[in-house]
Amino acid sequence: MGVSLAVHKLDMALAESGGAGLYTLGPIIHNPPLVAEYESKGVLCLHDHTRAEKDSTVLIRAHGLPLDMEKALRARGLRIIDATCPRVKSAQKAIARACAAGWGTLLLFGERDHPEVRGLLSYAGADALVFSGLRELEALSLERGKACFAAAQTTQDKNVFEDMLVRLRAFFGRDLRVLRTICSATRKRQEDVIELAGRVKSMVIVGGANSGNTRRLAEISAGLGVFTVSCETAENLPLDKLKQLQPVGLSAGASTPEKHISEVERVLIQS
Repeated sequence: MGVSLAVHKLDMALAESGGAGLYTLGPIIHNPPLVAEYESKGVLCLHDHTRAEKDSTVLIRAHGLPLDMEKALRARGLRIIDATCPRVKSAQKAIARACAAGWGTLLLFGERDHPEVRGLLSYAGADALVFSGLRELEALSLERGKACFAAAQTTQDKNVFEDMLVRLRAFFGRDLRVLRTICSATRKRQEDVIELAGRVKSMVIVGGANSGNTRRLAEISAGLGVFTVSCETAENLPLDKLKQLQPVGLSAGASTPEKHISEVERVLIQS
C-alpha cells in the first residue's frame, strides 16, 4: 500500500511538471529498475538535500526522511510532496509520542544505515540504540532499571523481533514497553512465504537488490531449506535449475512493481 501510494504521488507530480524541477531524496522505493525508469522521464534522484534548486518540487521517499532534513527543506520554501508510507509515518509518530510521554530510551530493531531507520531515530531521543540481531543486541550497553521501550523497522521479520523481545524482557523484566510497528502487510507476506515454502522445491523472490524486505523474504525461504533465487527482473533467472526443482514458488518484496512480478511469472510458466 505504501509503495503504491508513493509511486502514485510521483506519477501525479510527473504529469503536472513533465519532470522539470522534480526531485526525490534518495530512491522513491528500493527498486533500481523502477527508479531508472523515472530518471529517464526527468525525475532526478538526489542524495544531498541541499542540491535541490529553488522553486523545485521535492518528493519525500516512501521510507520517510529524518526530521531535521524535512524541516530544512521546508525552511527553504521548496514545494514538498510527502510520499512517506503511512505505516512508516505511524511508526514515526508513535516513537515521538512514547518519548514525549517519558517511556525512556528507544531500542530499535532494524538496519542502522537504512533510510527508514535513520528517519525513525530522528523522532527519538539522542540516546536511542539500534540493533539488527542478537550479536548487536548483546553488545549494547544496557542498564538494568533504566526506562526503555522497543520498536522495529516496519519491514523487519516479526518472528526475529519476538525473539529479541524475549531477550530484552529477560533483562528489563515486564516493565519493558513495546511498540508494534512492523507492517501488517509485511507480516502477512512473510507468513505466506513460510506456508508456500512447505509446498515447493524452489522459490523465486522478485525485488530490488537493495530492498531489505525482499532480502528478508529470501532469507526466510532459504532458511527453510528451499532453493531460493532473488531477482529484480526475469532476465537472470536460472531456468535450467528451476526446471529441475519443480514446483516453483513465486513471491515478491513490497517495493516490487506488479509488472515485474507478472513478467517473471510469464517467463516461469512459458519455460
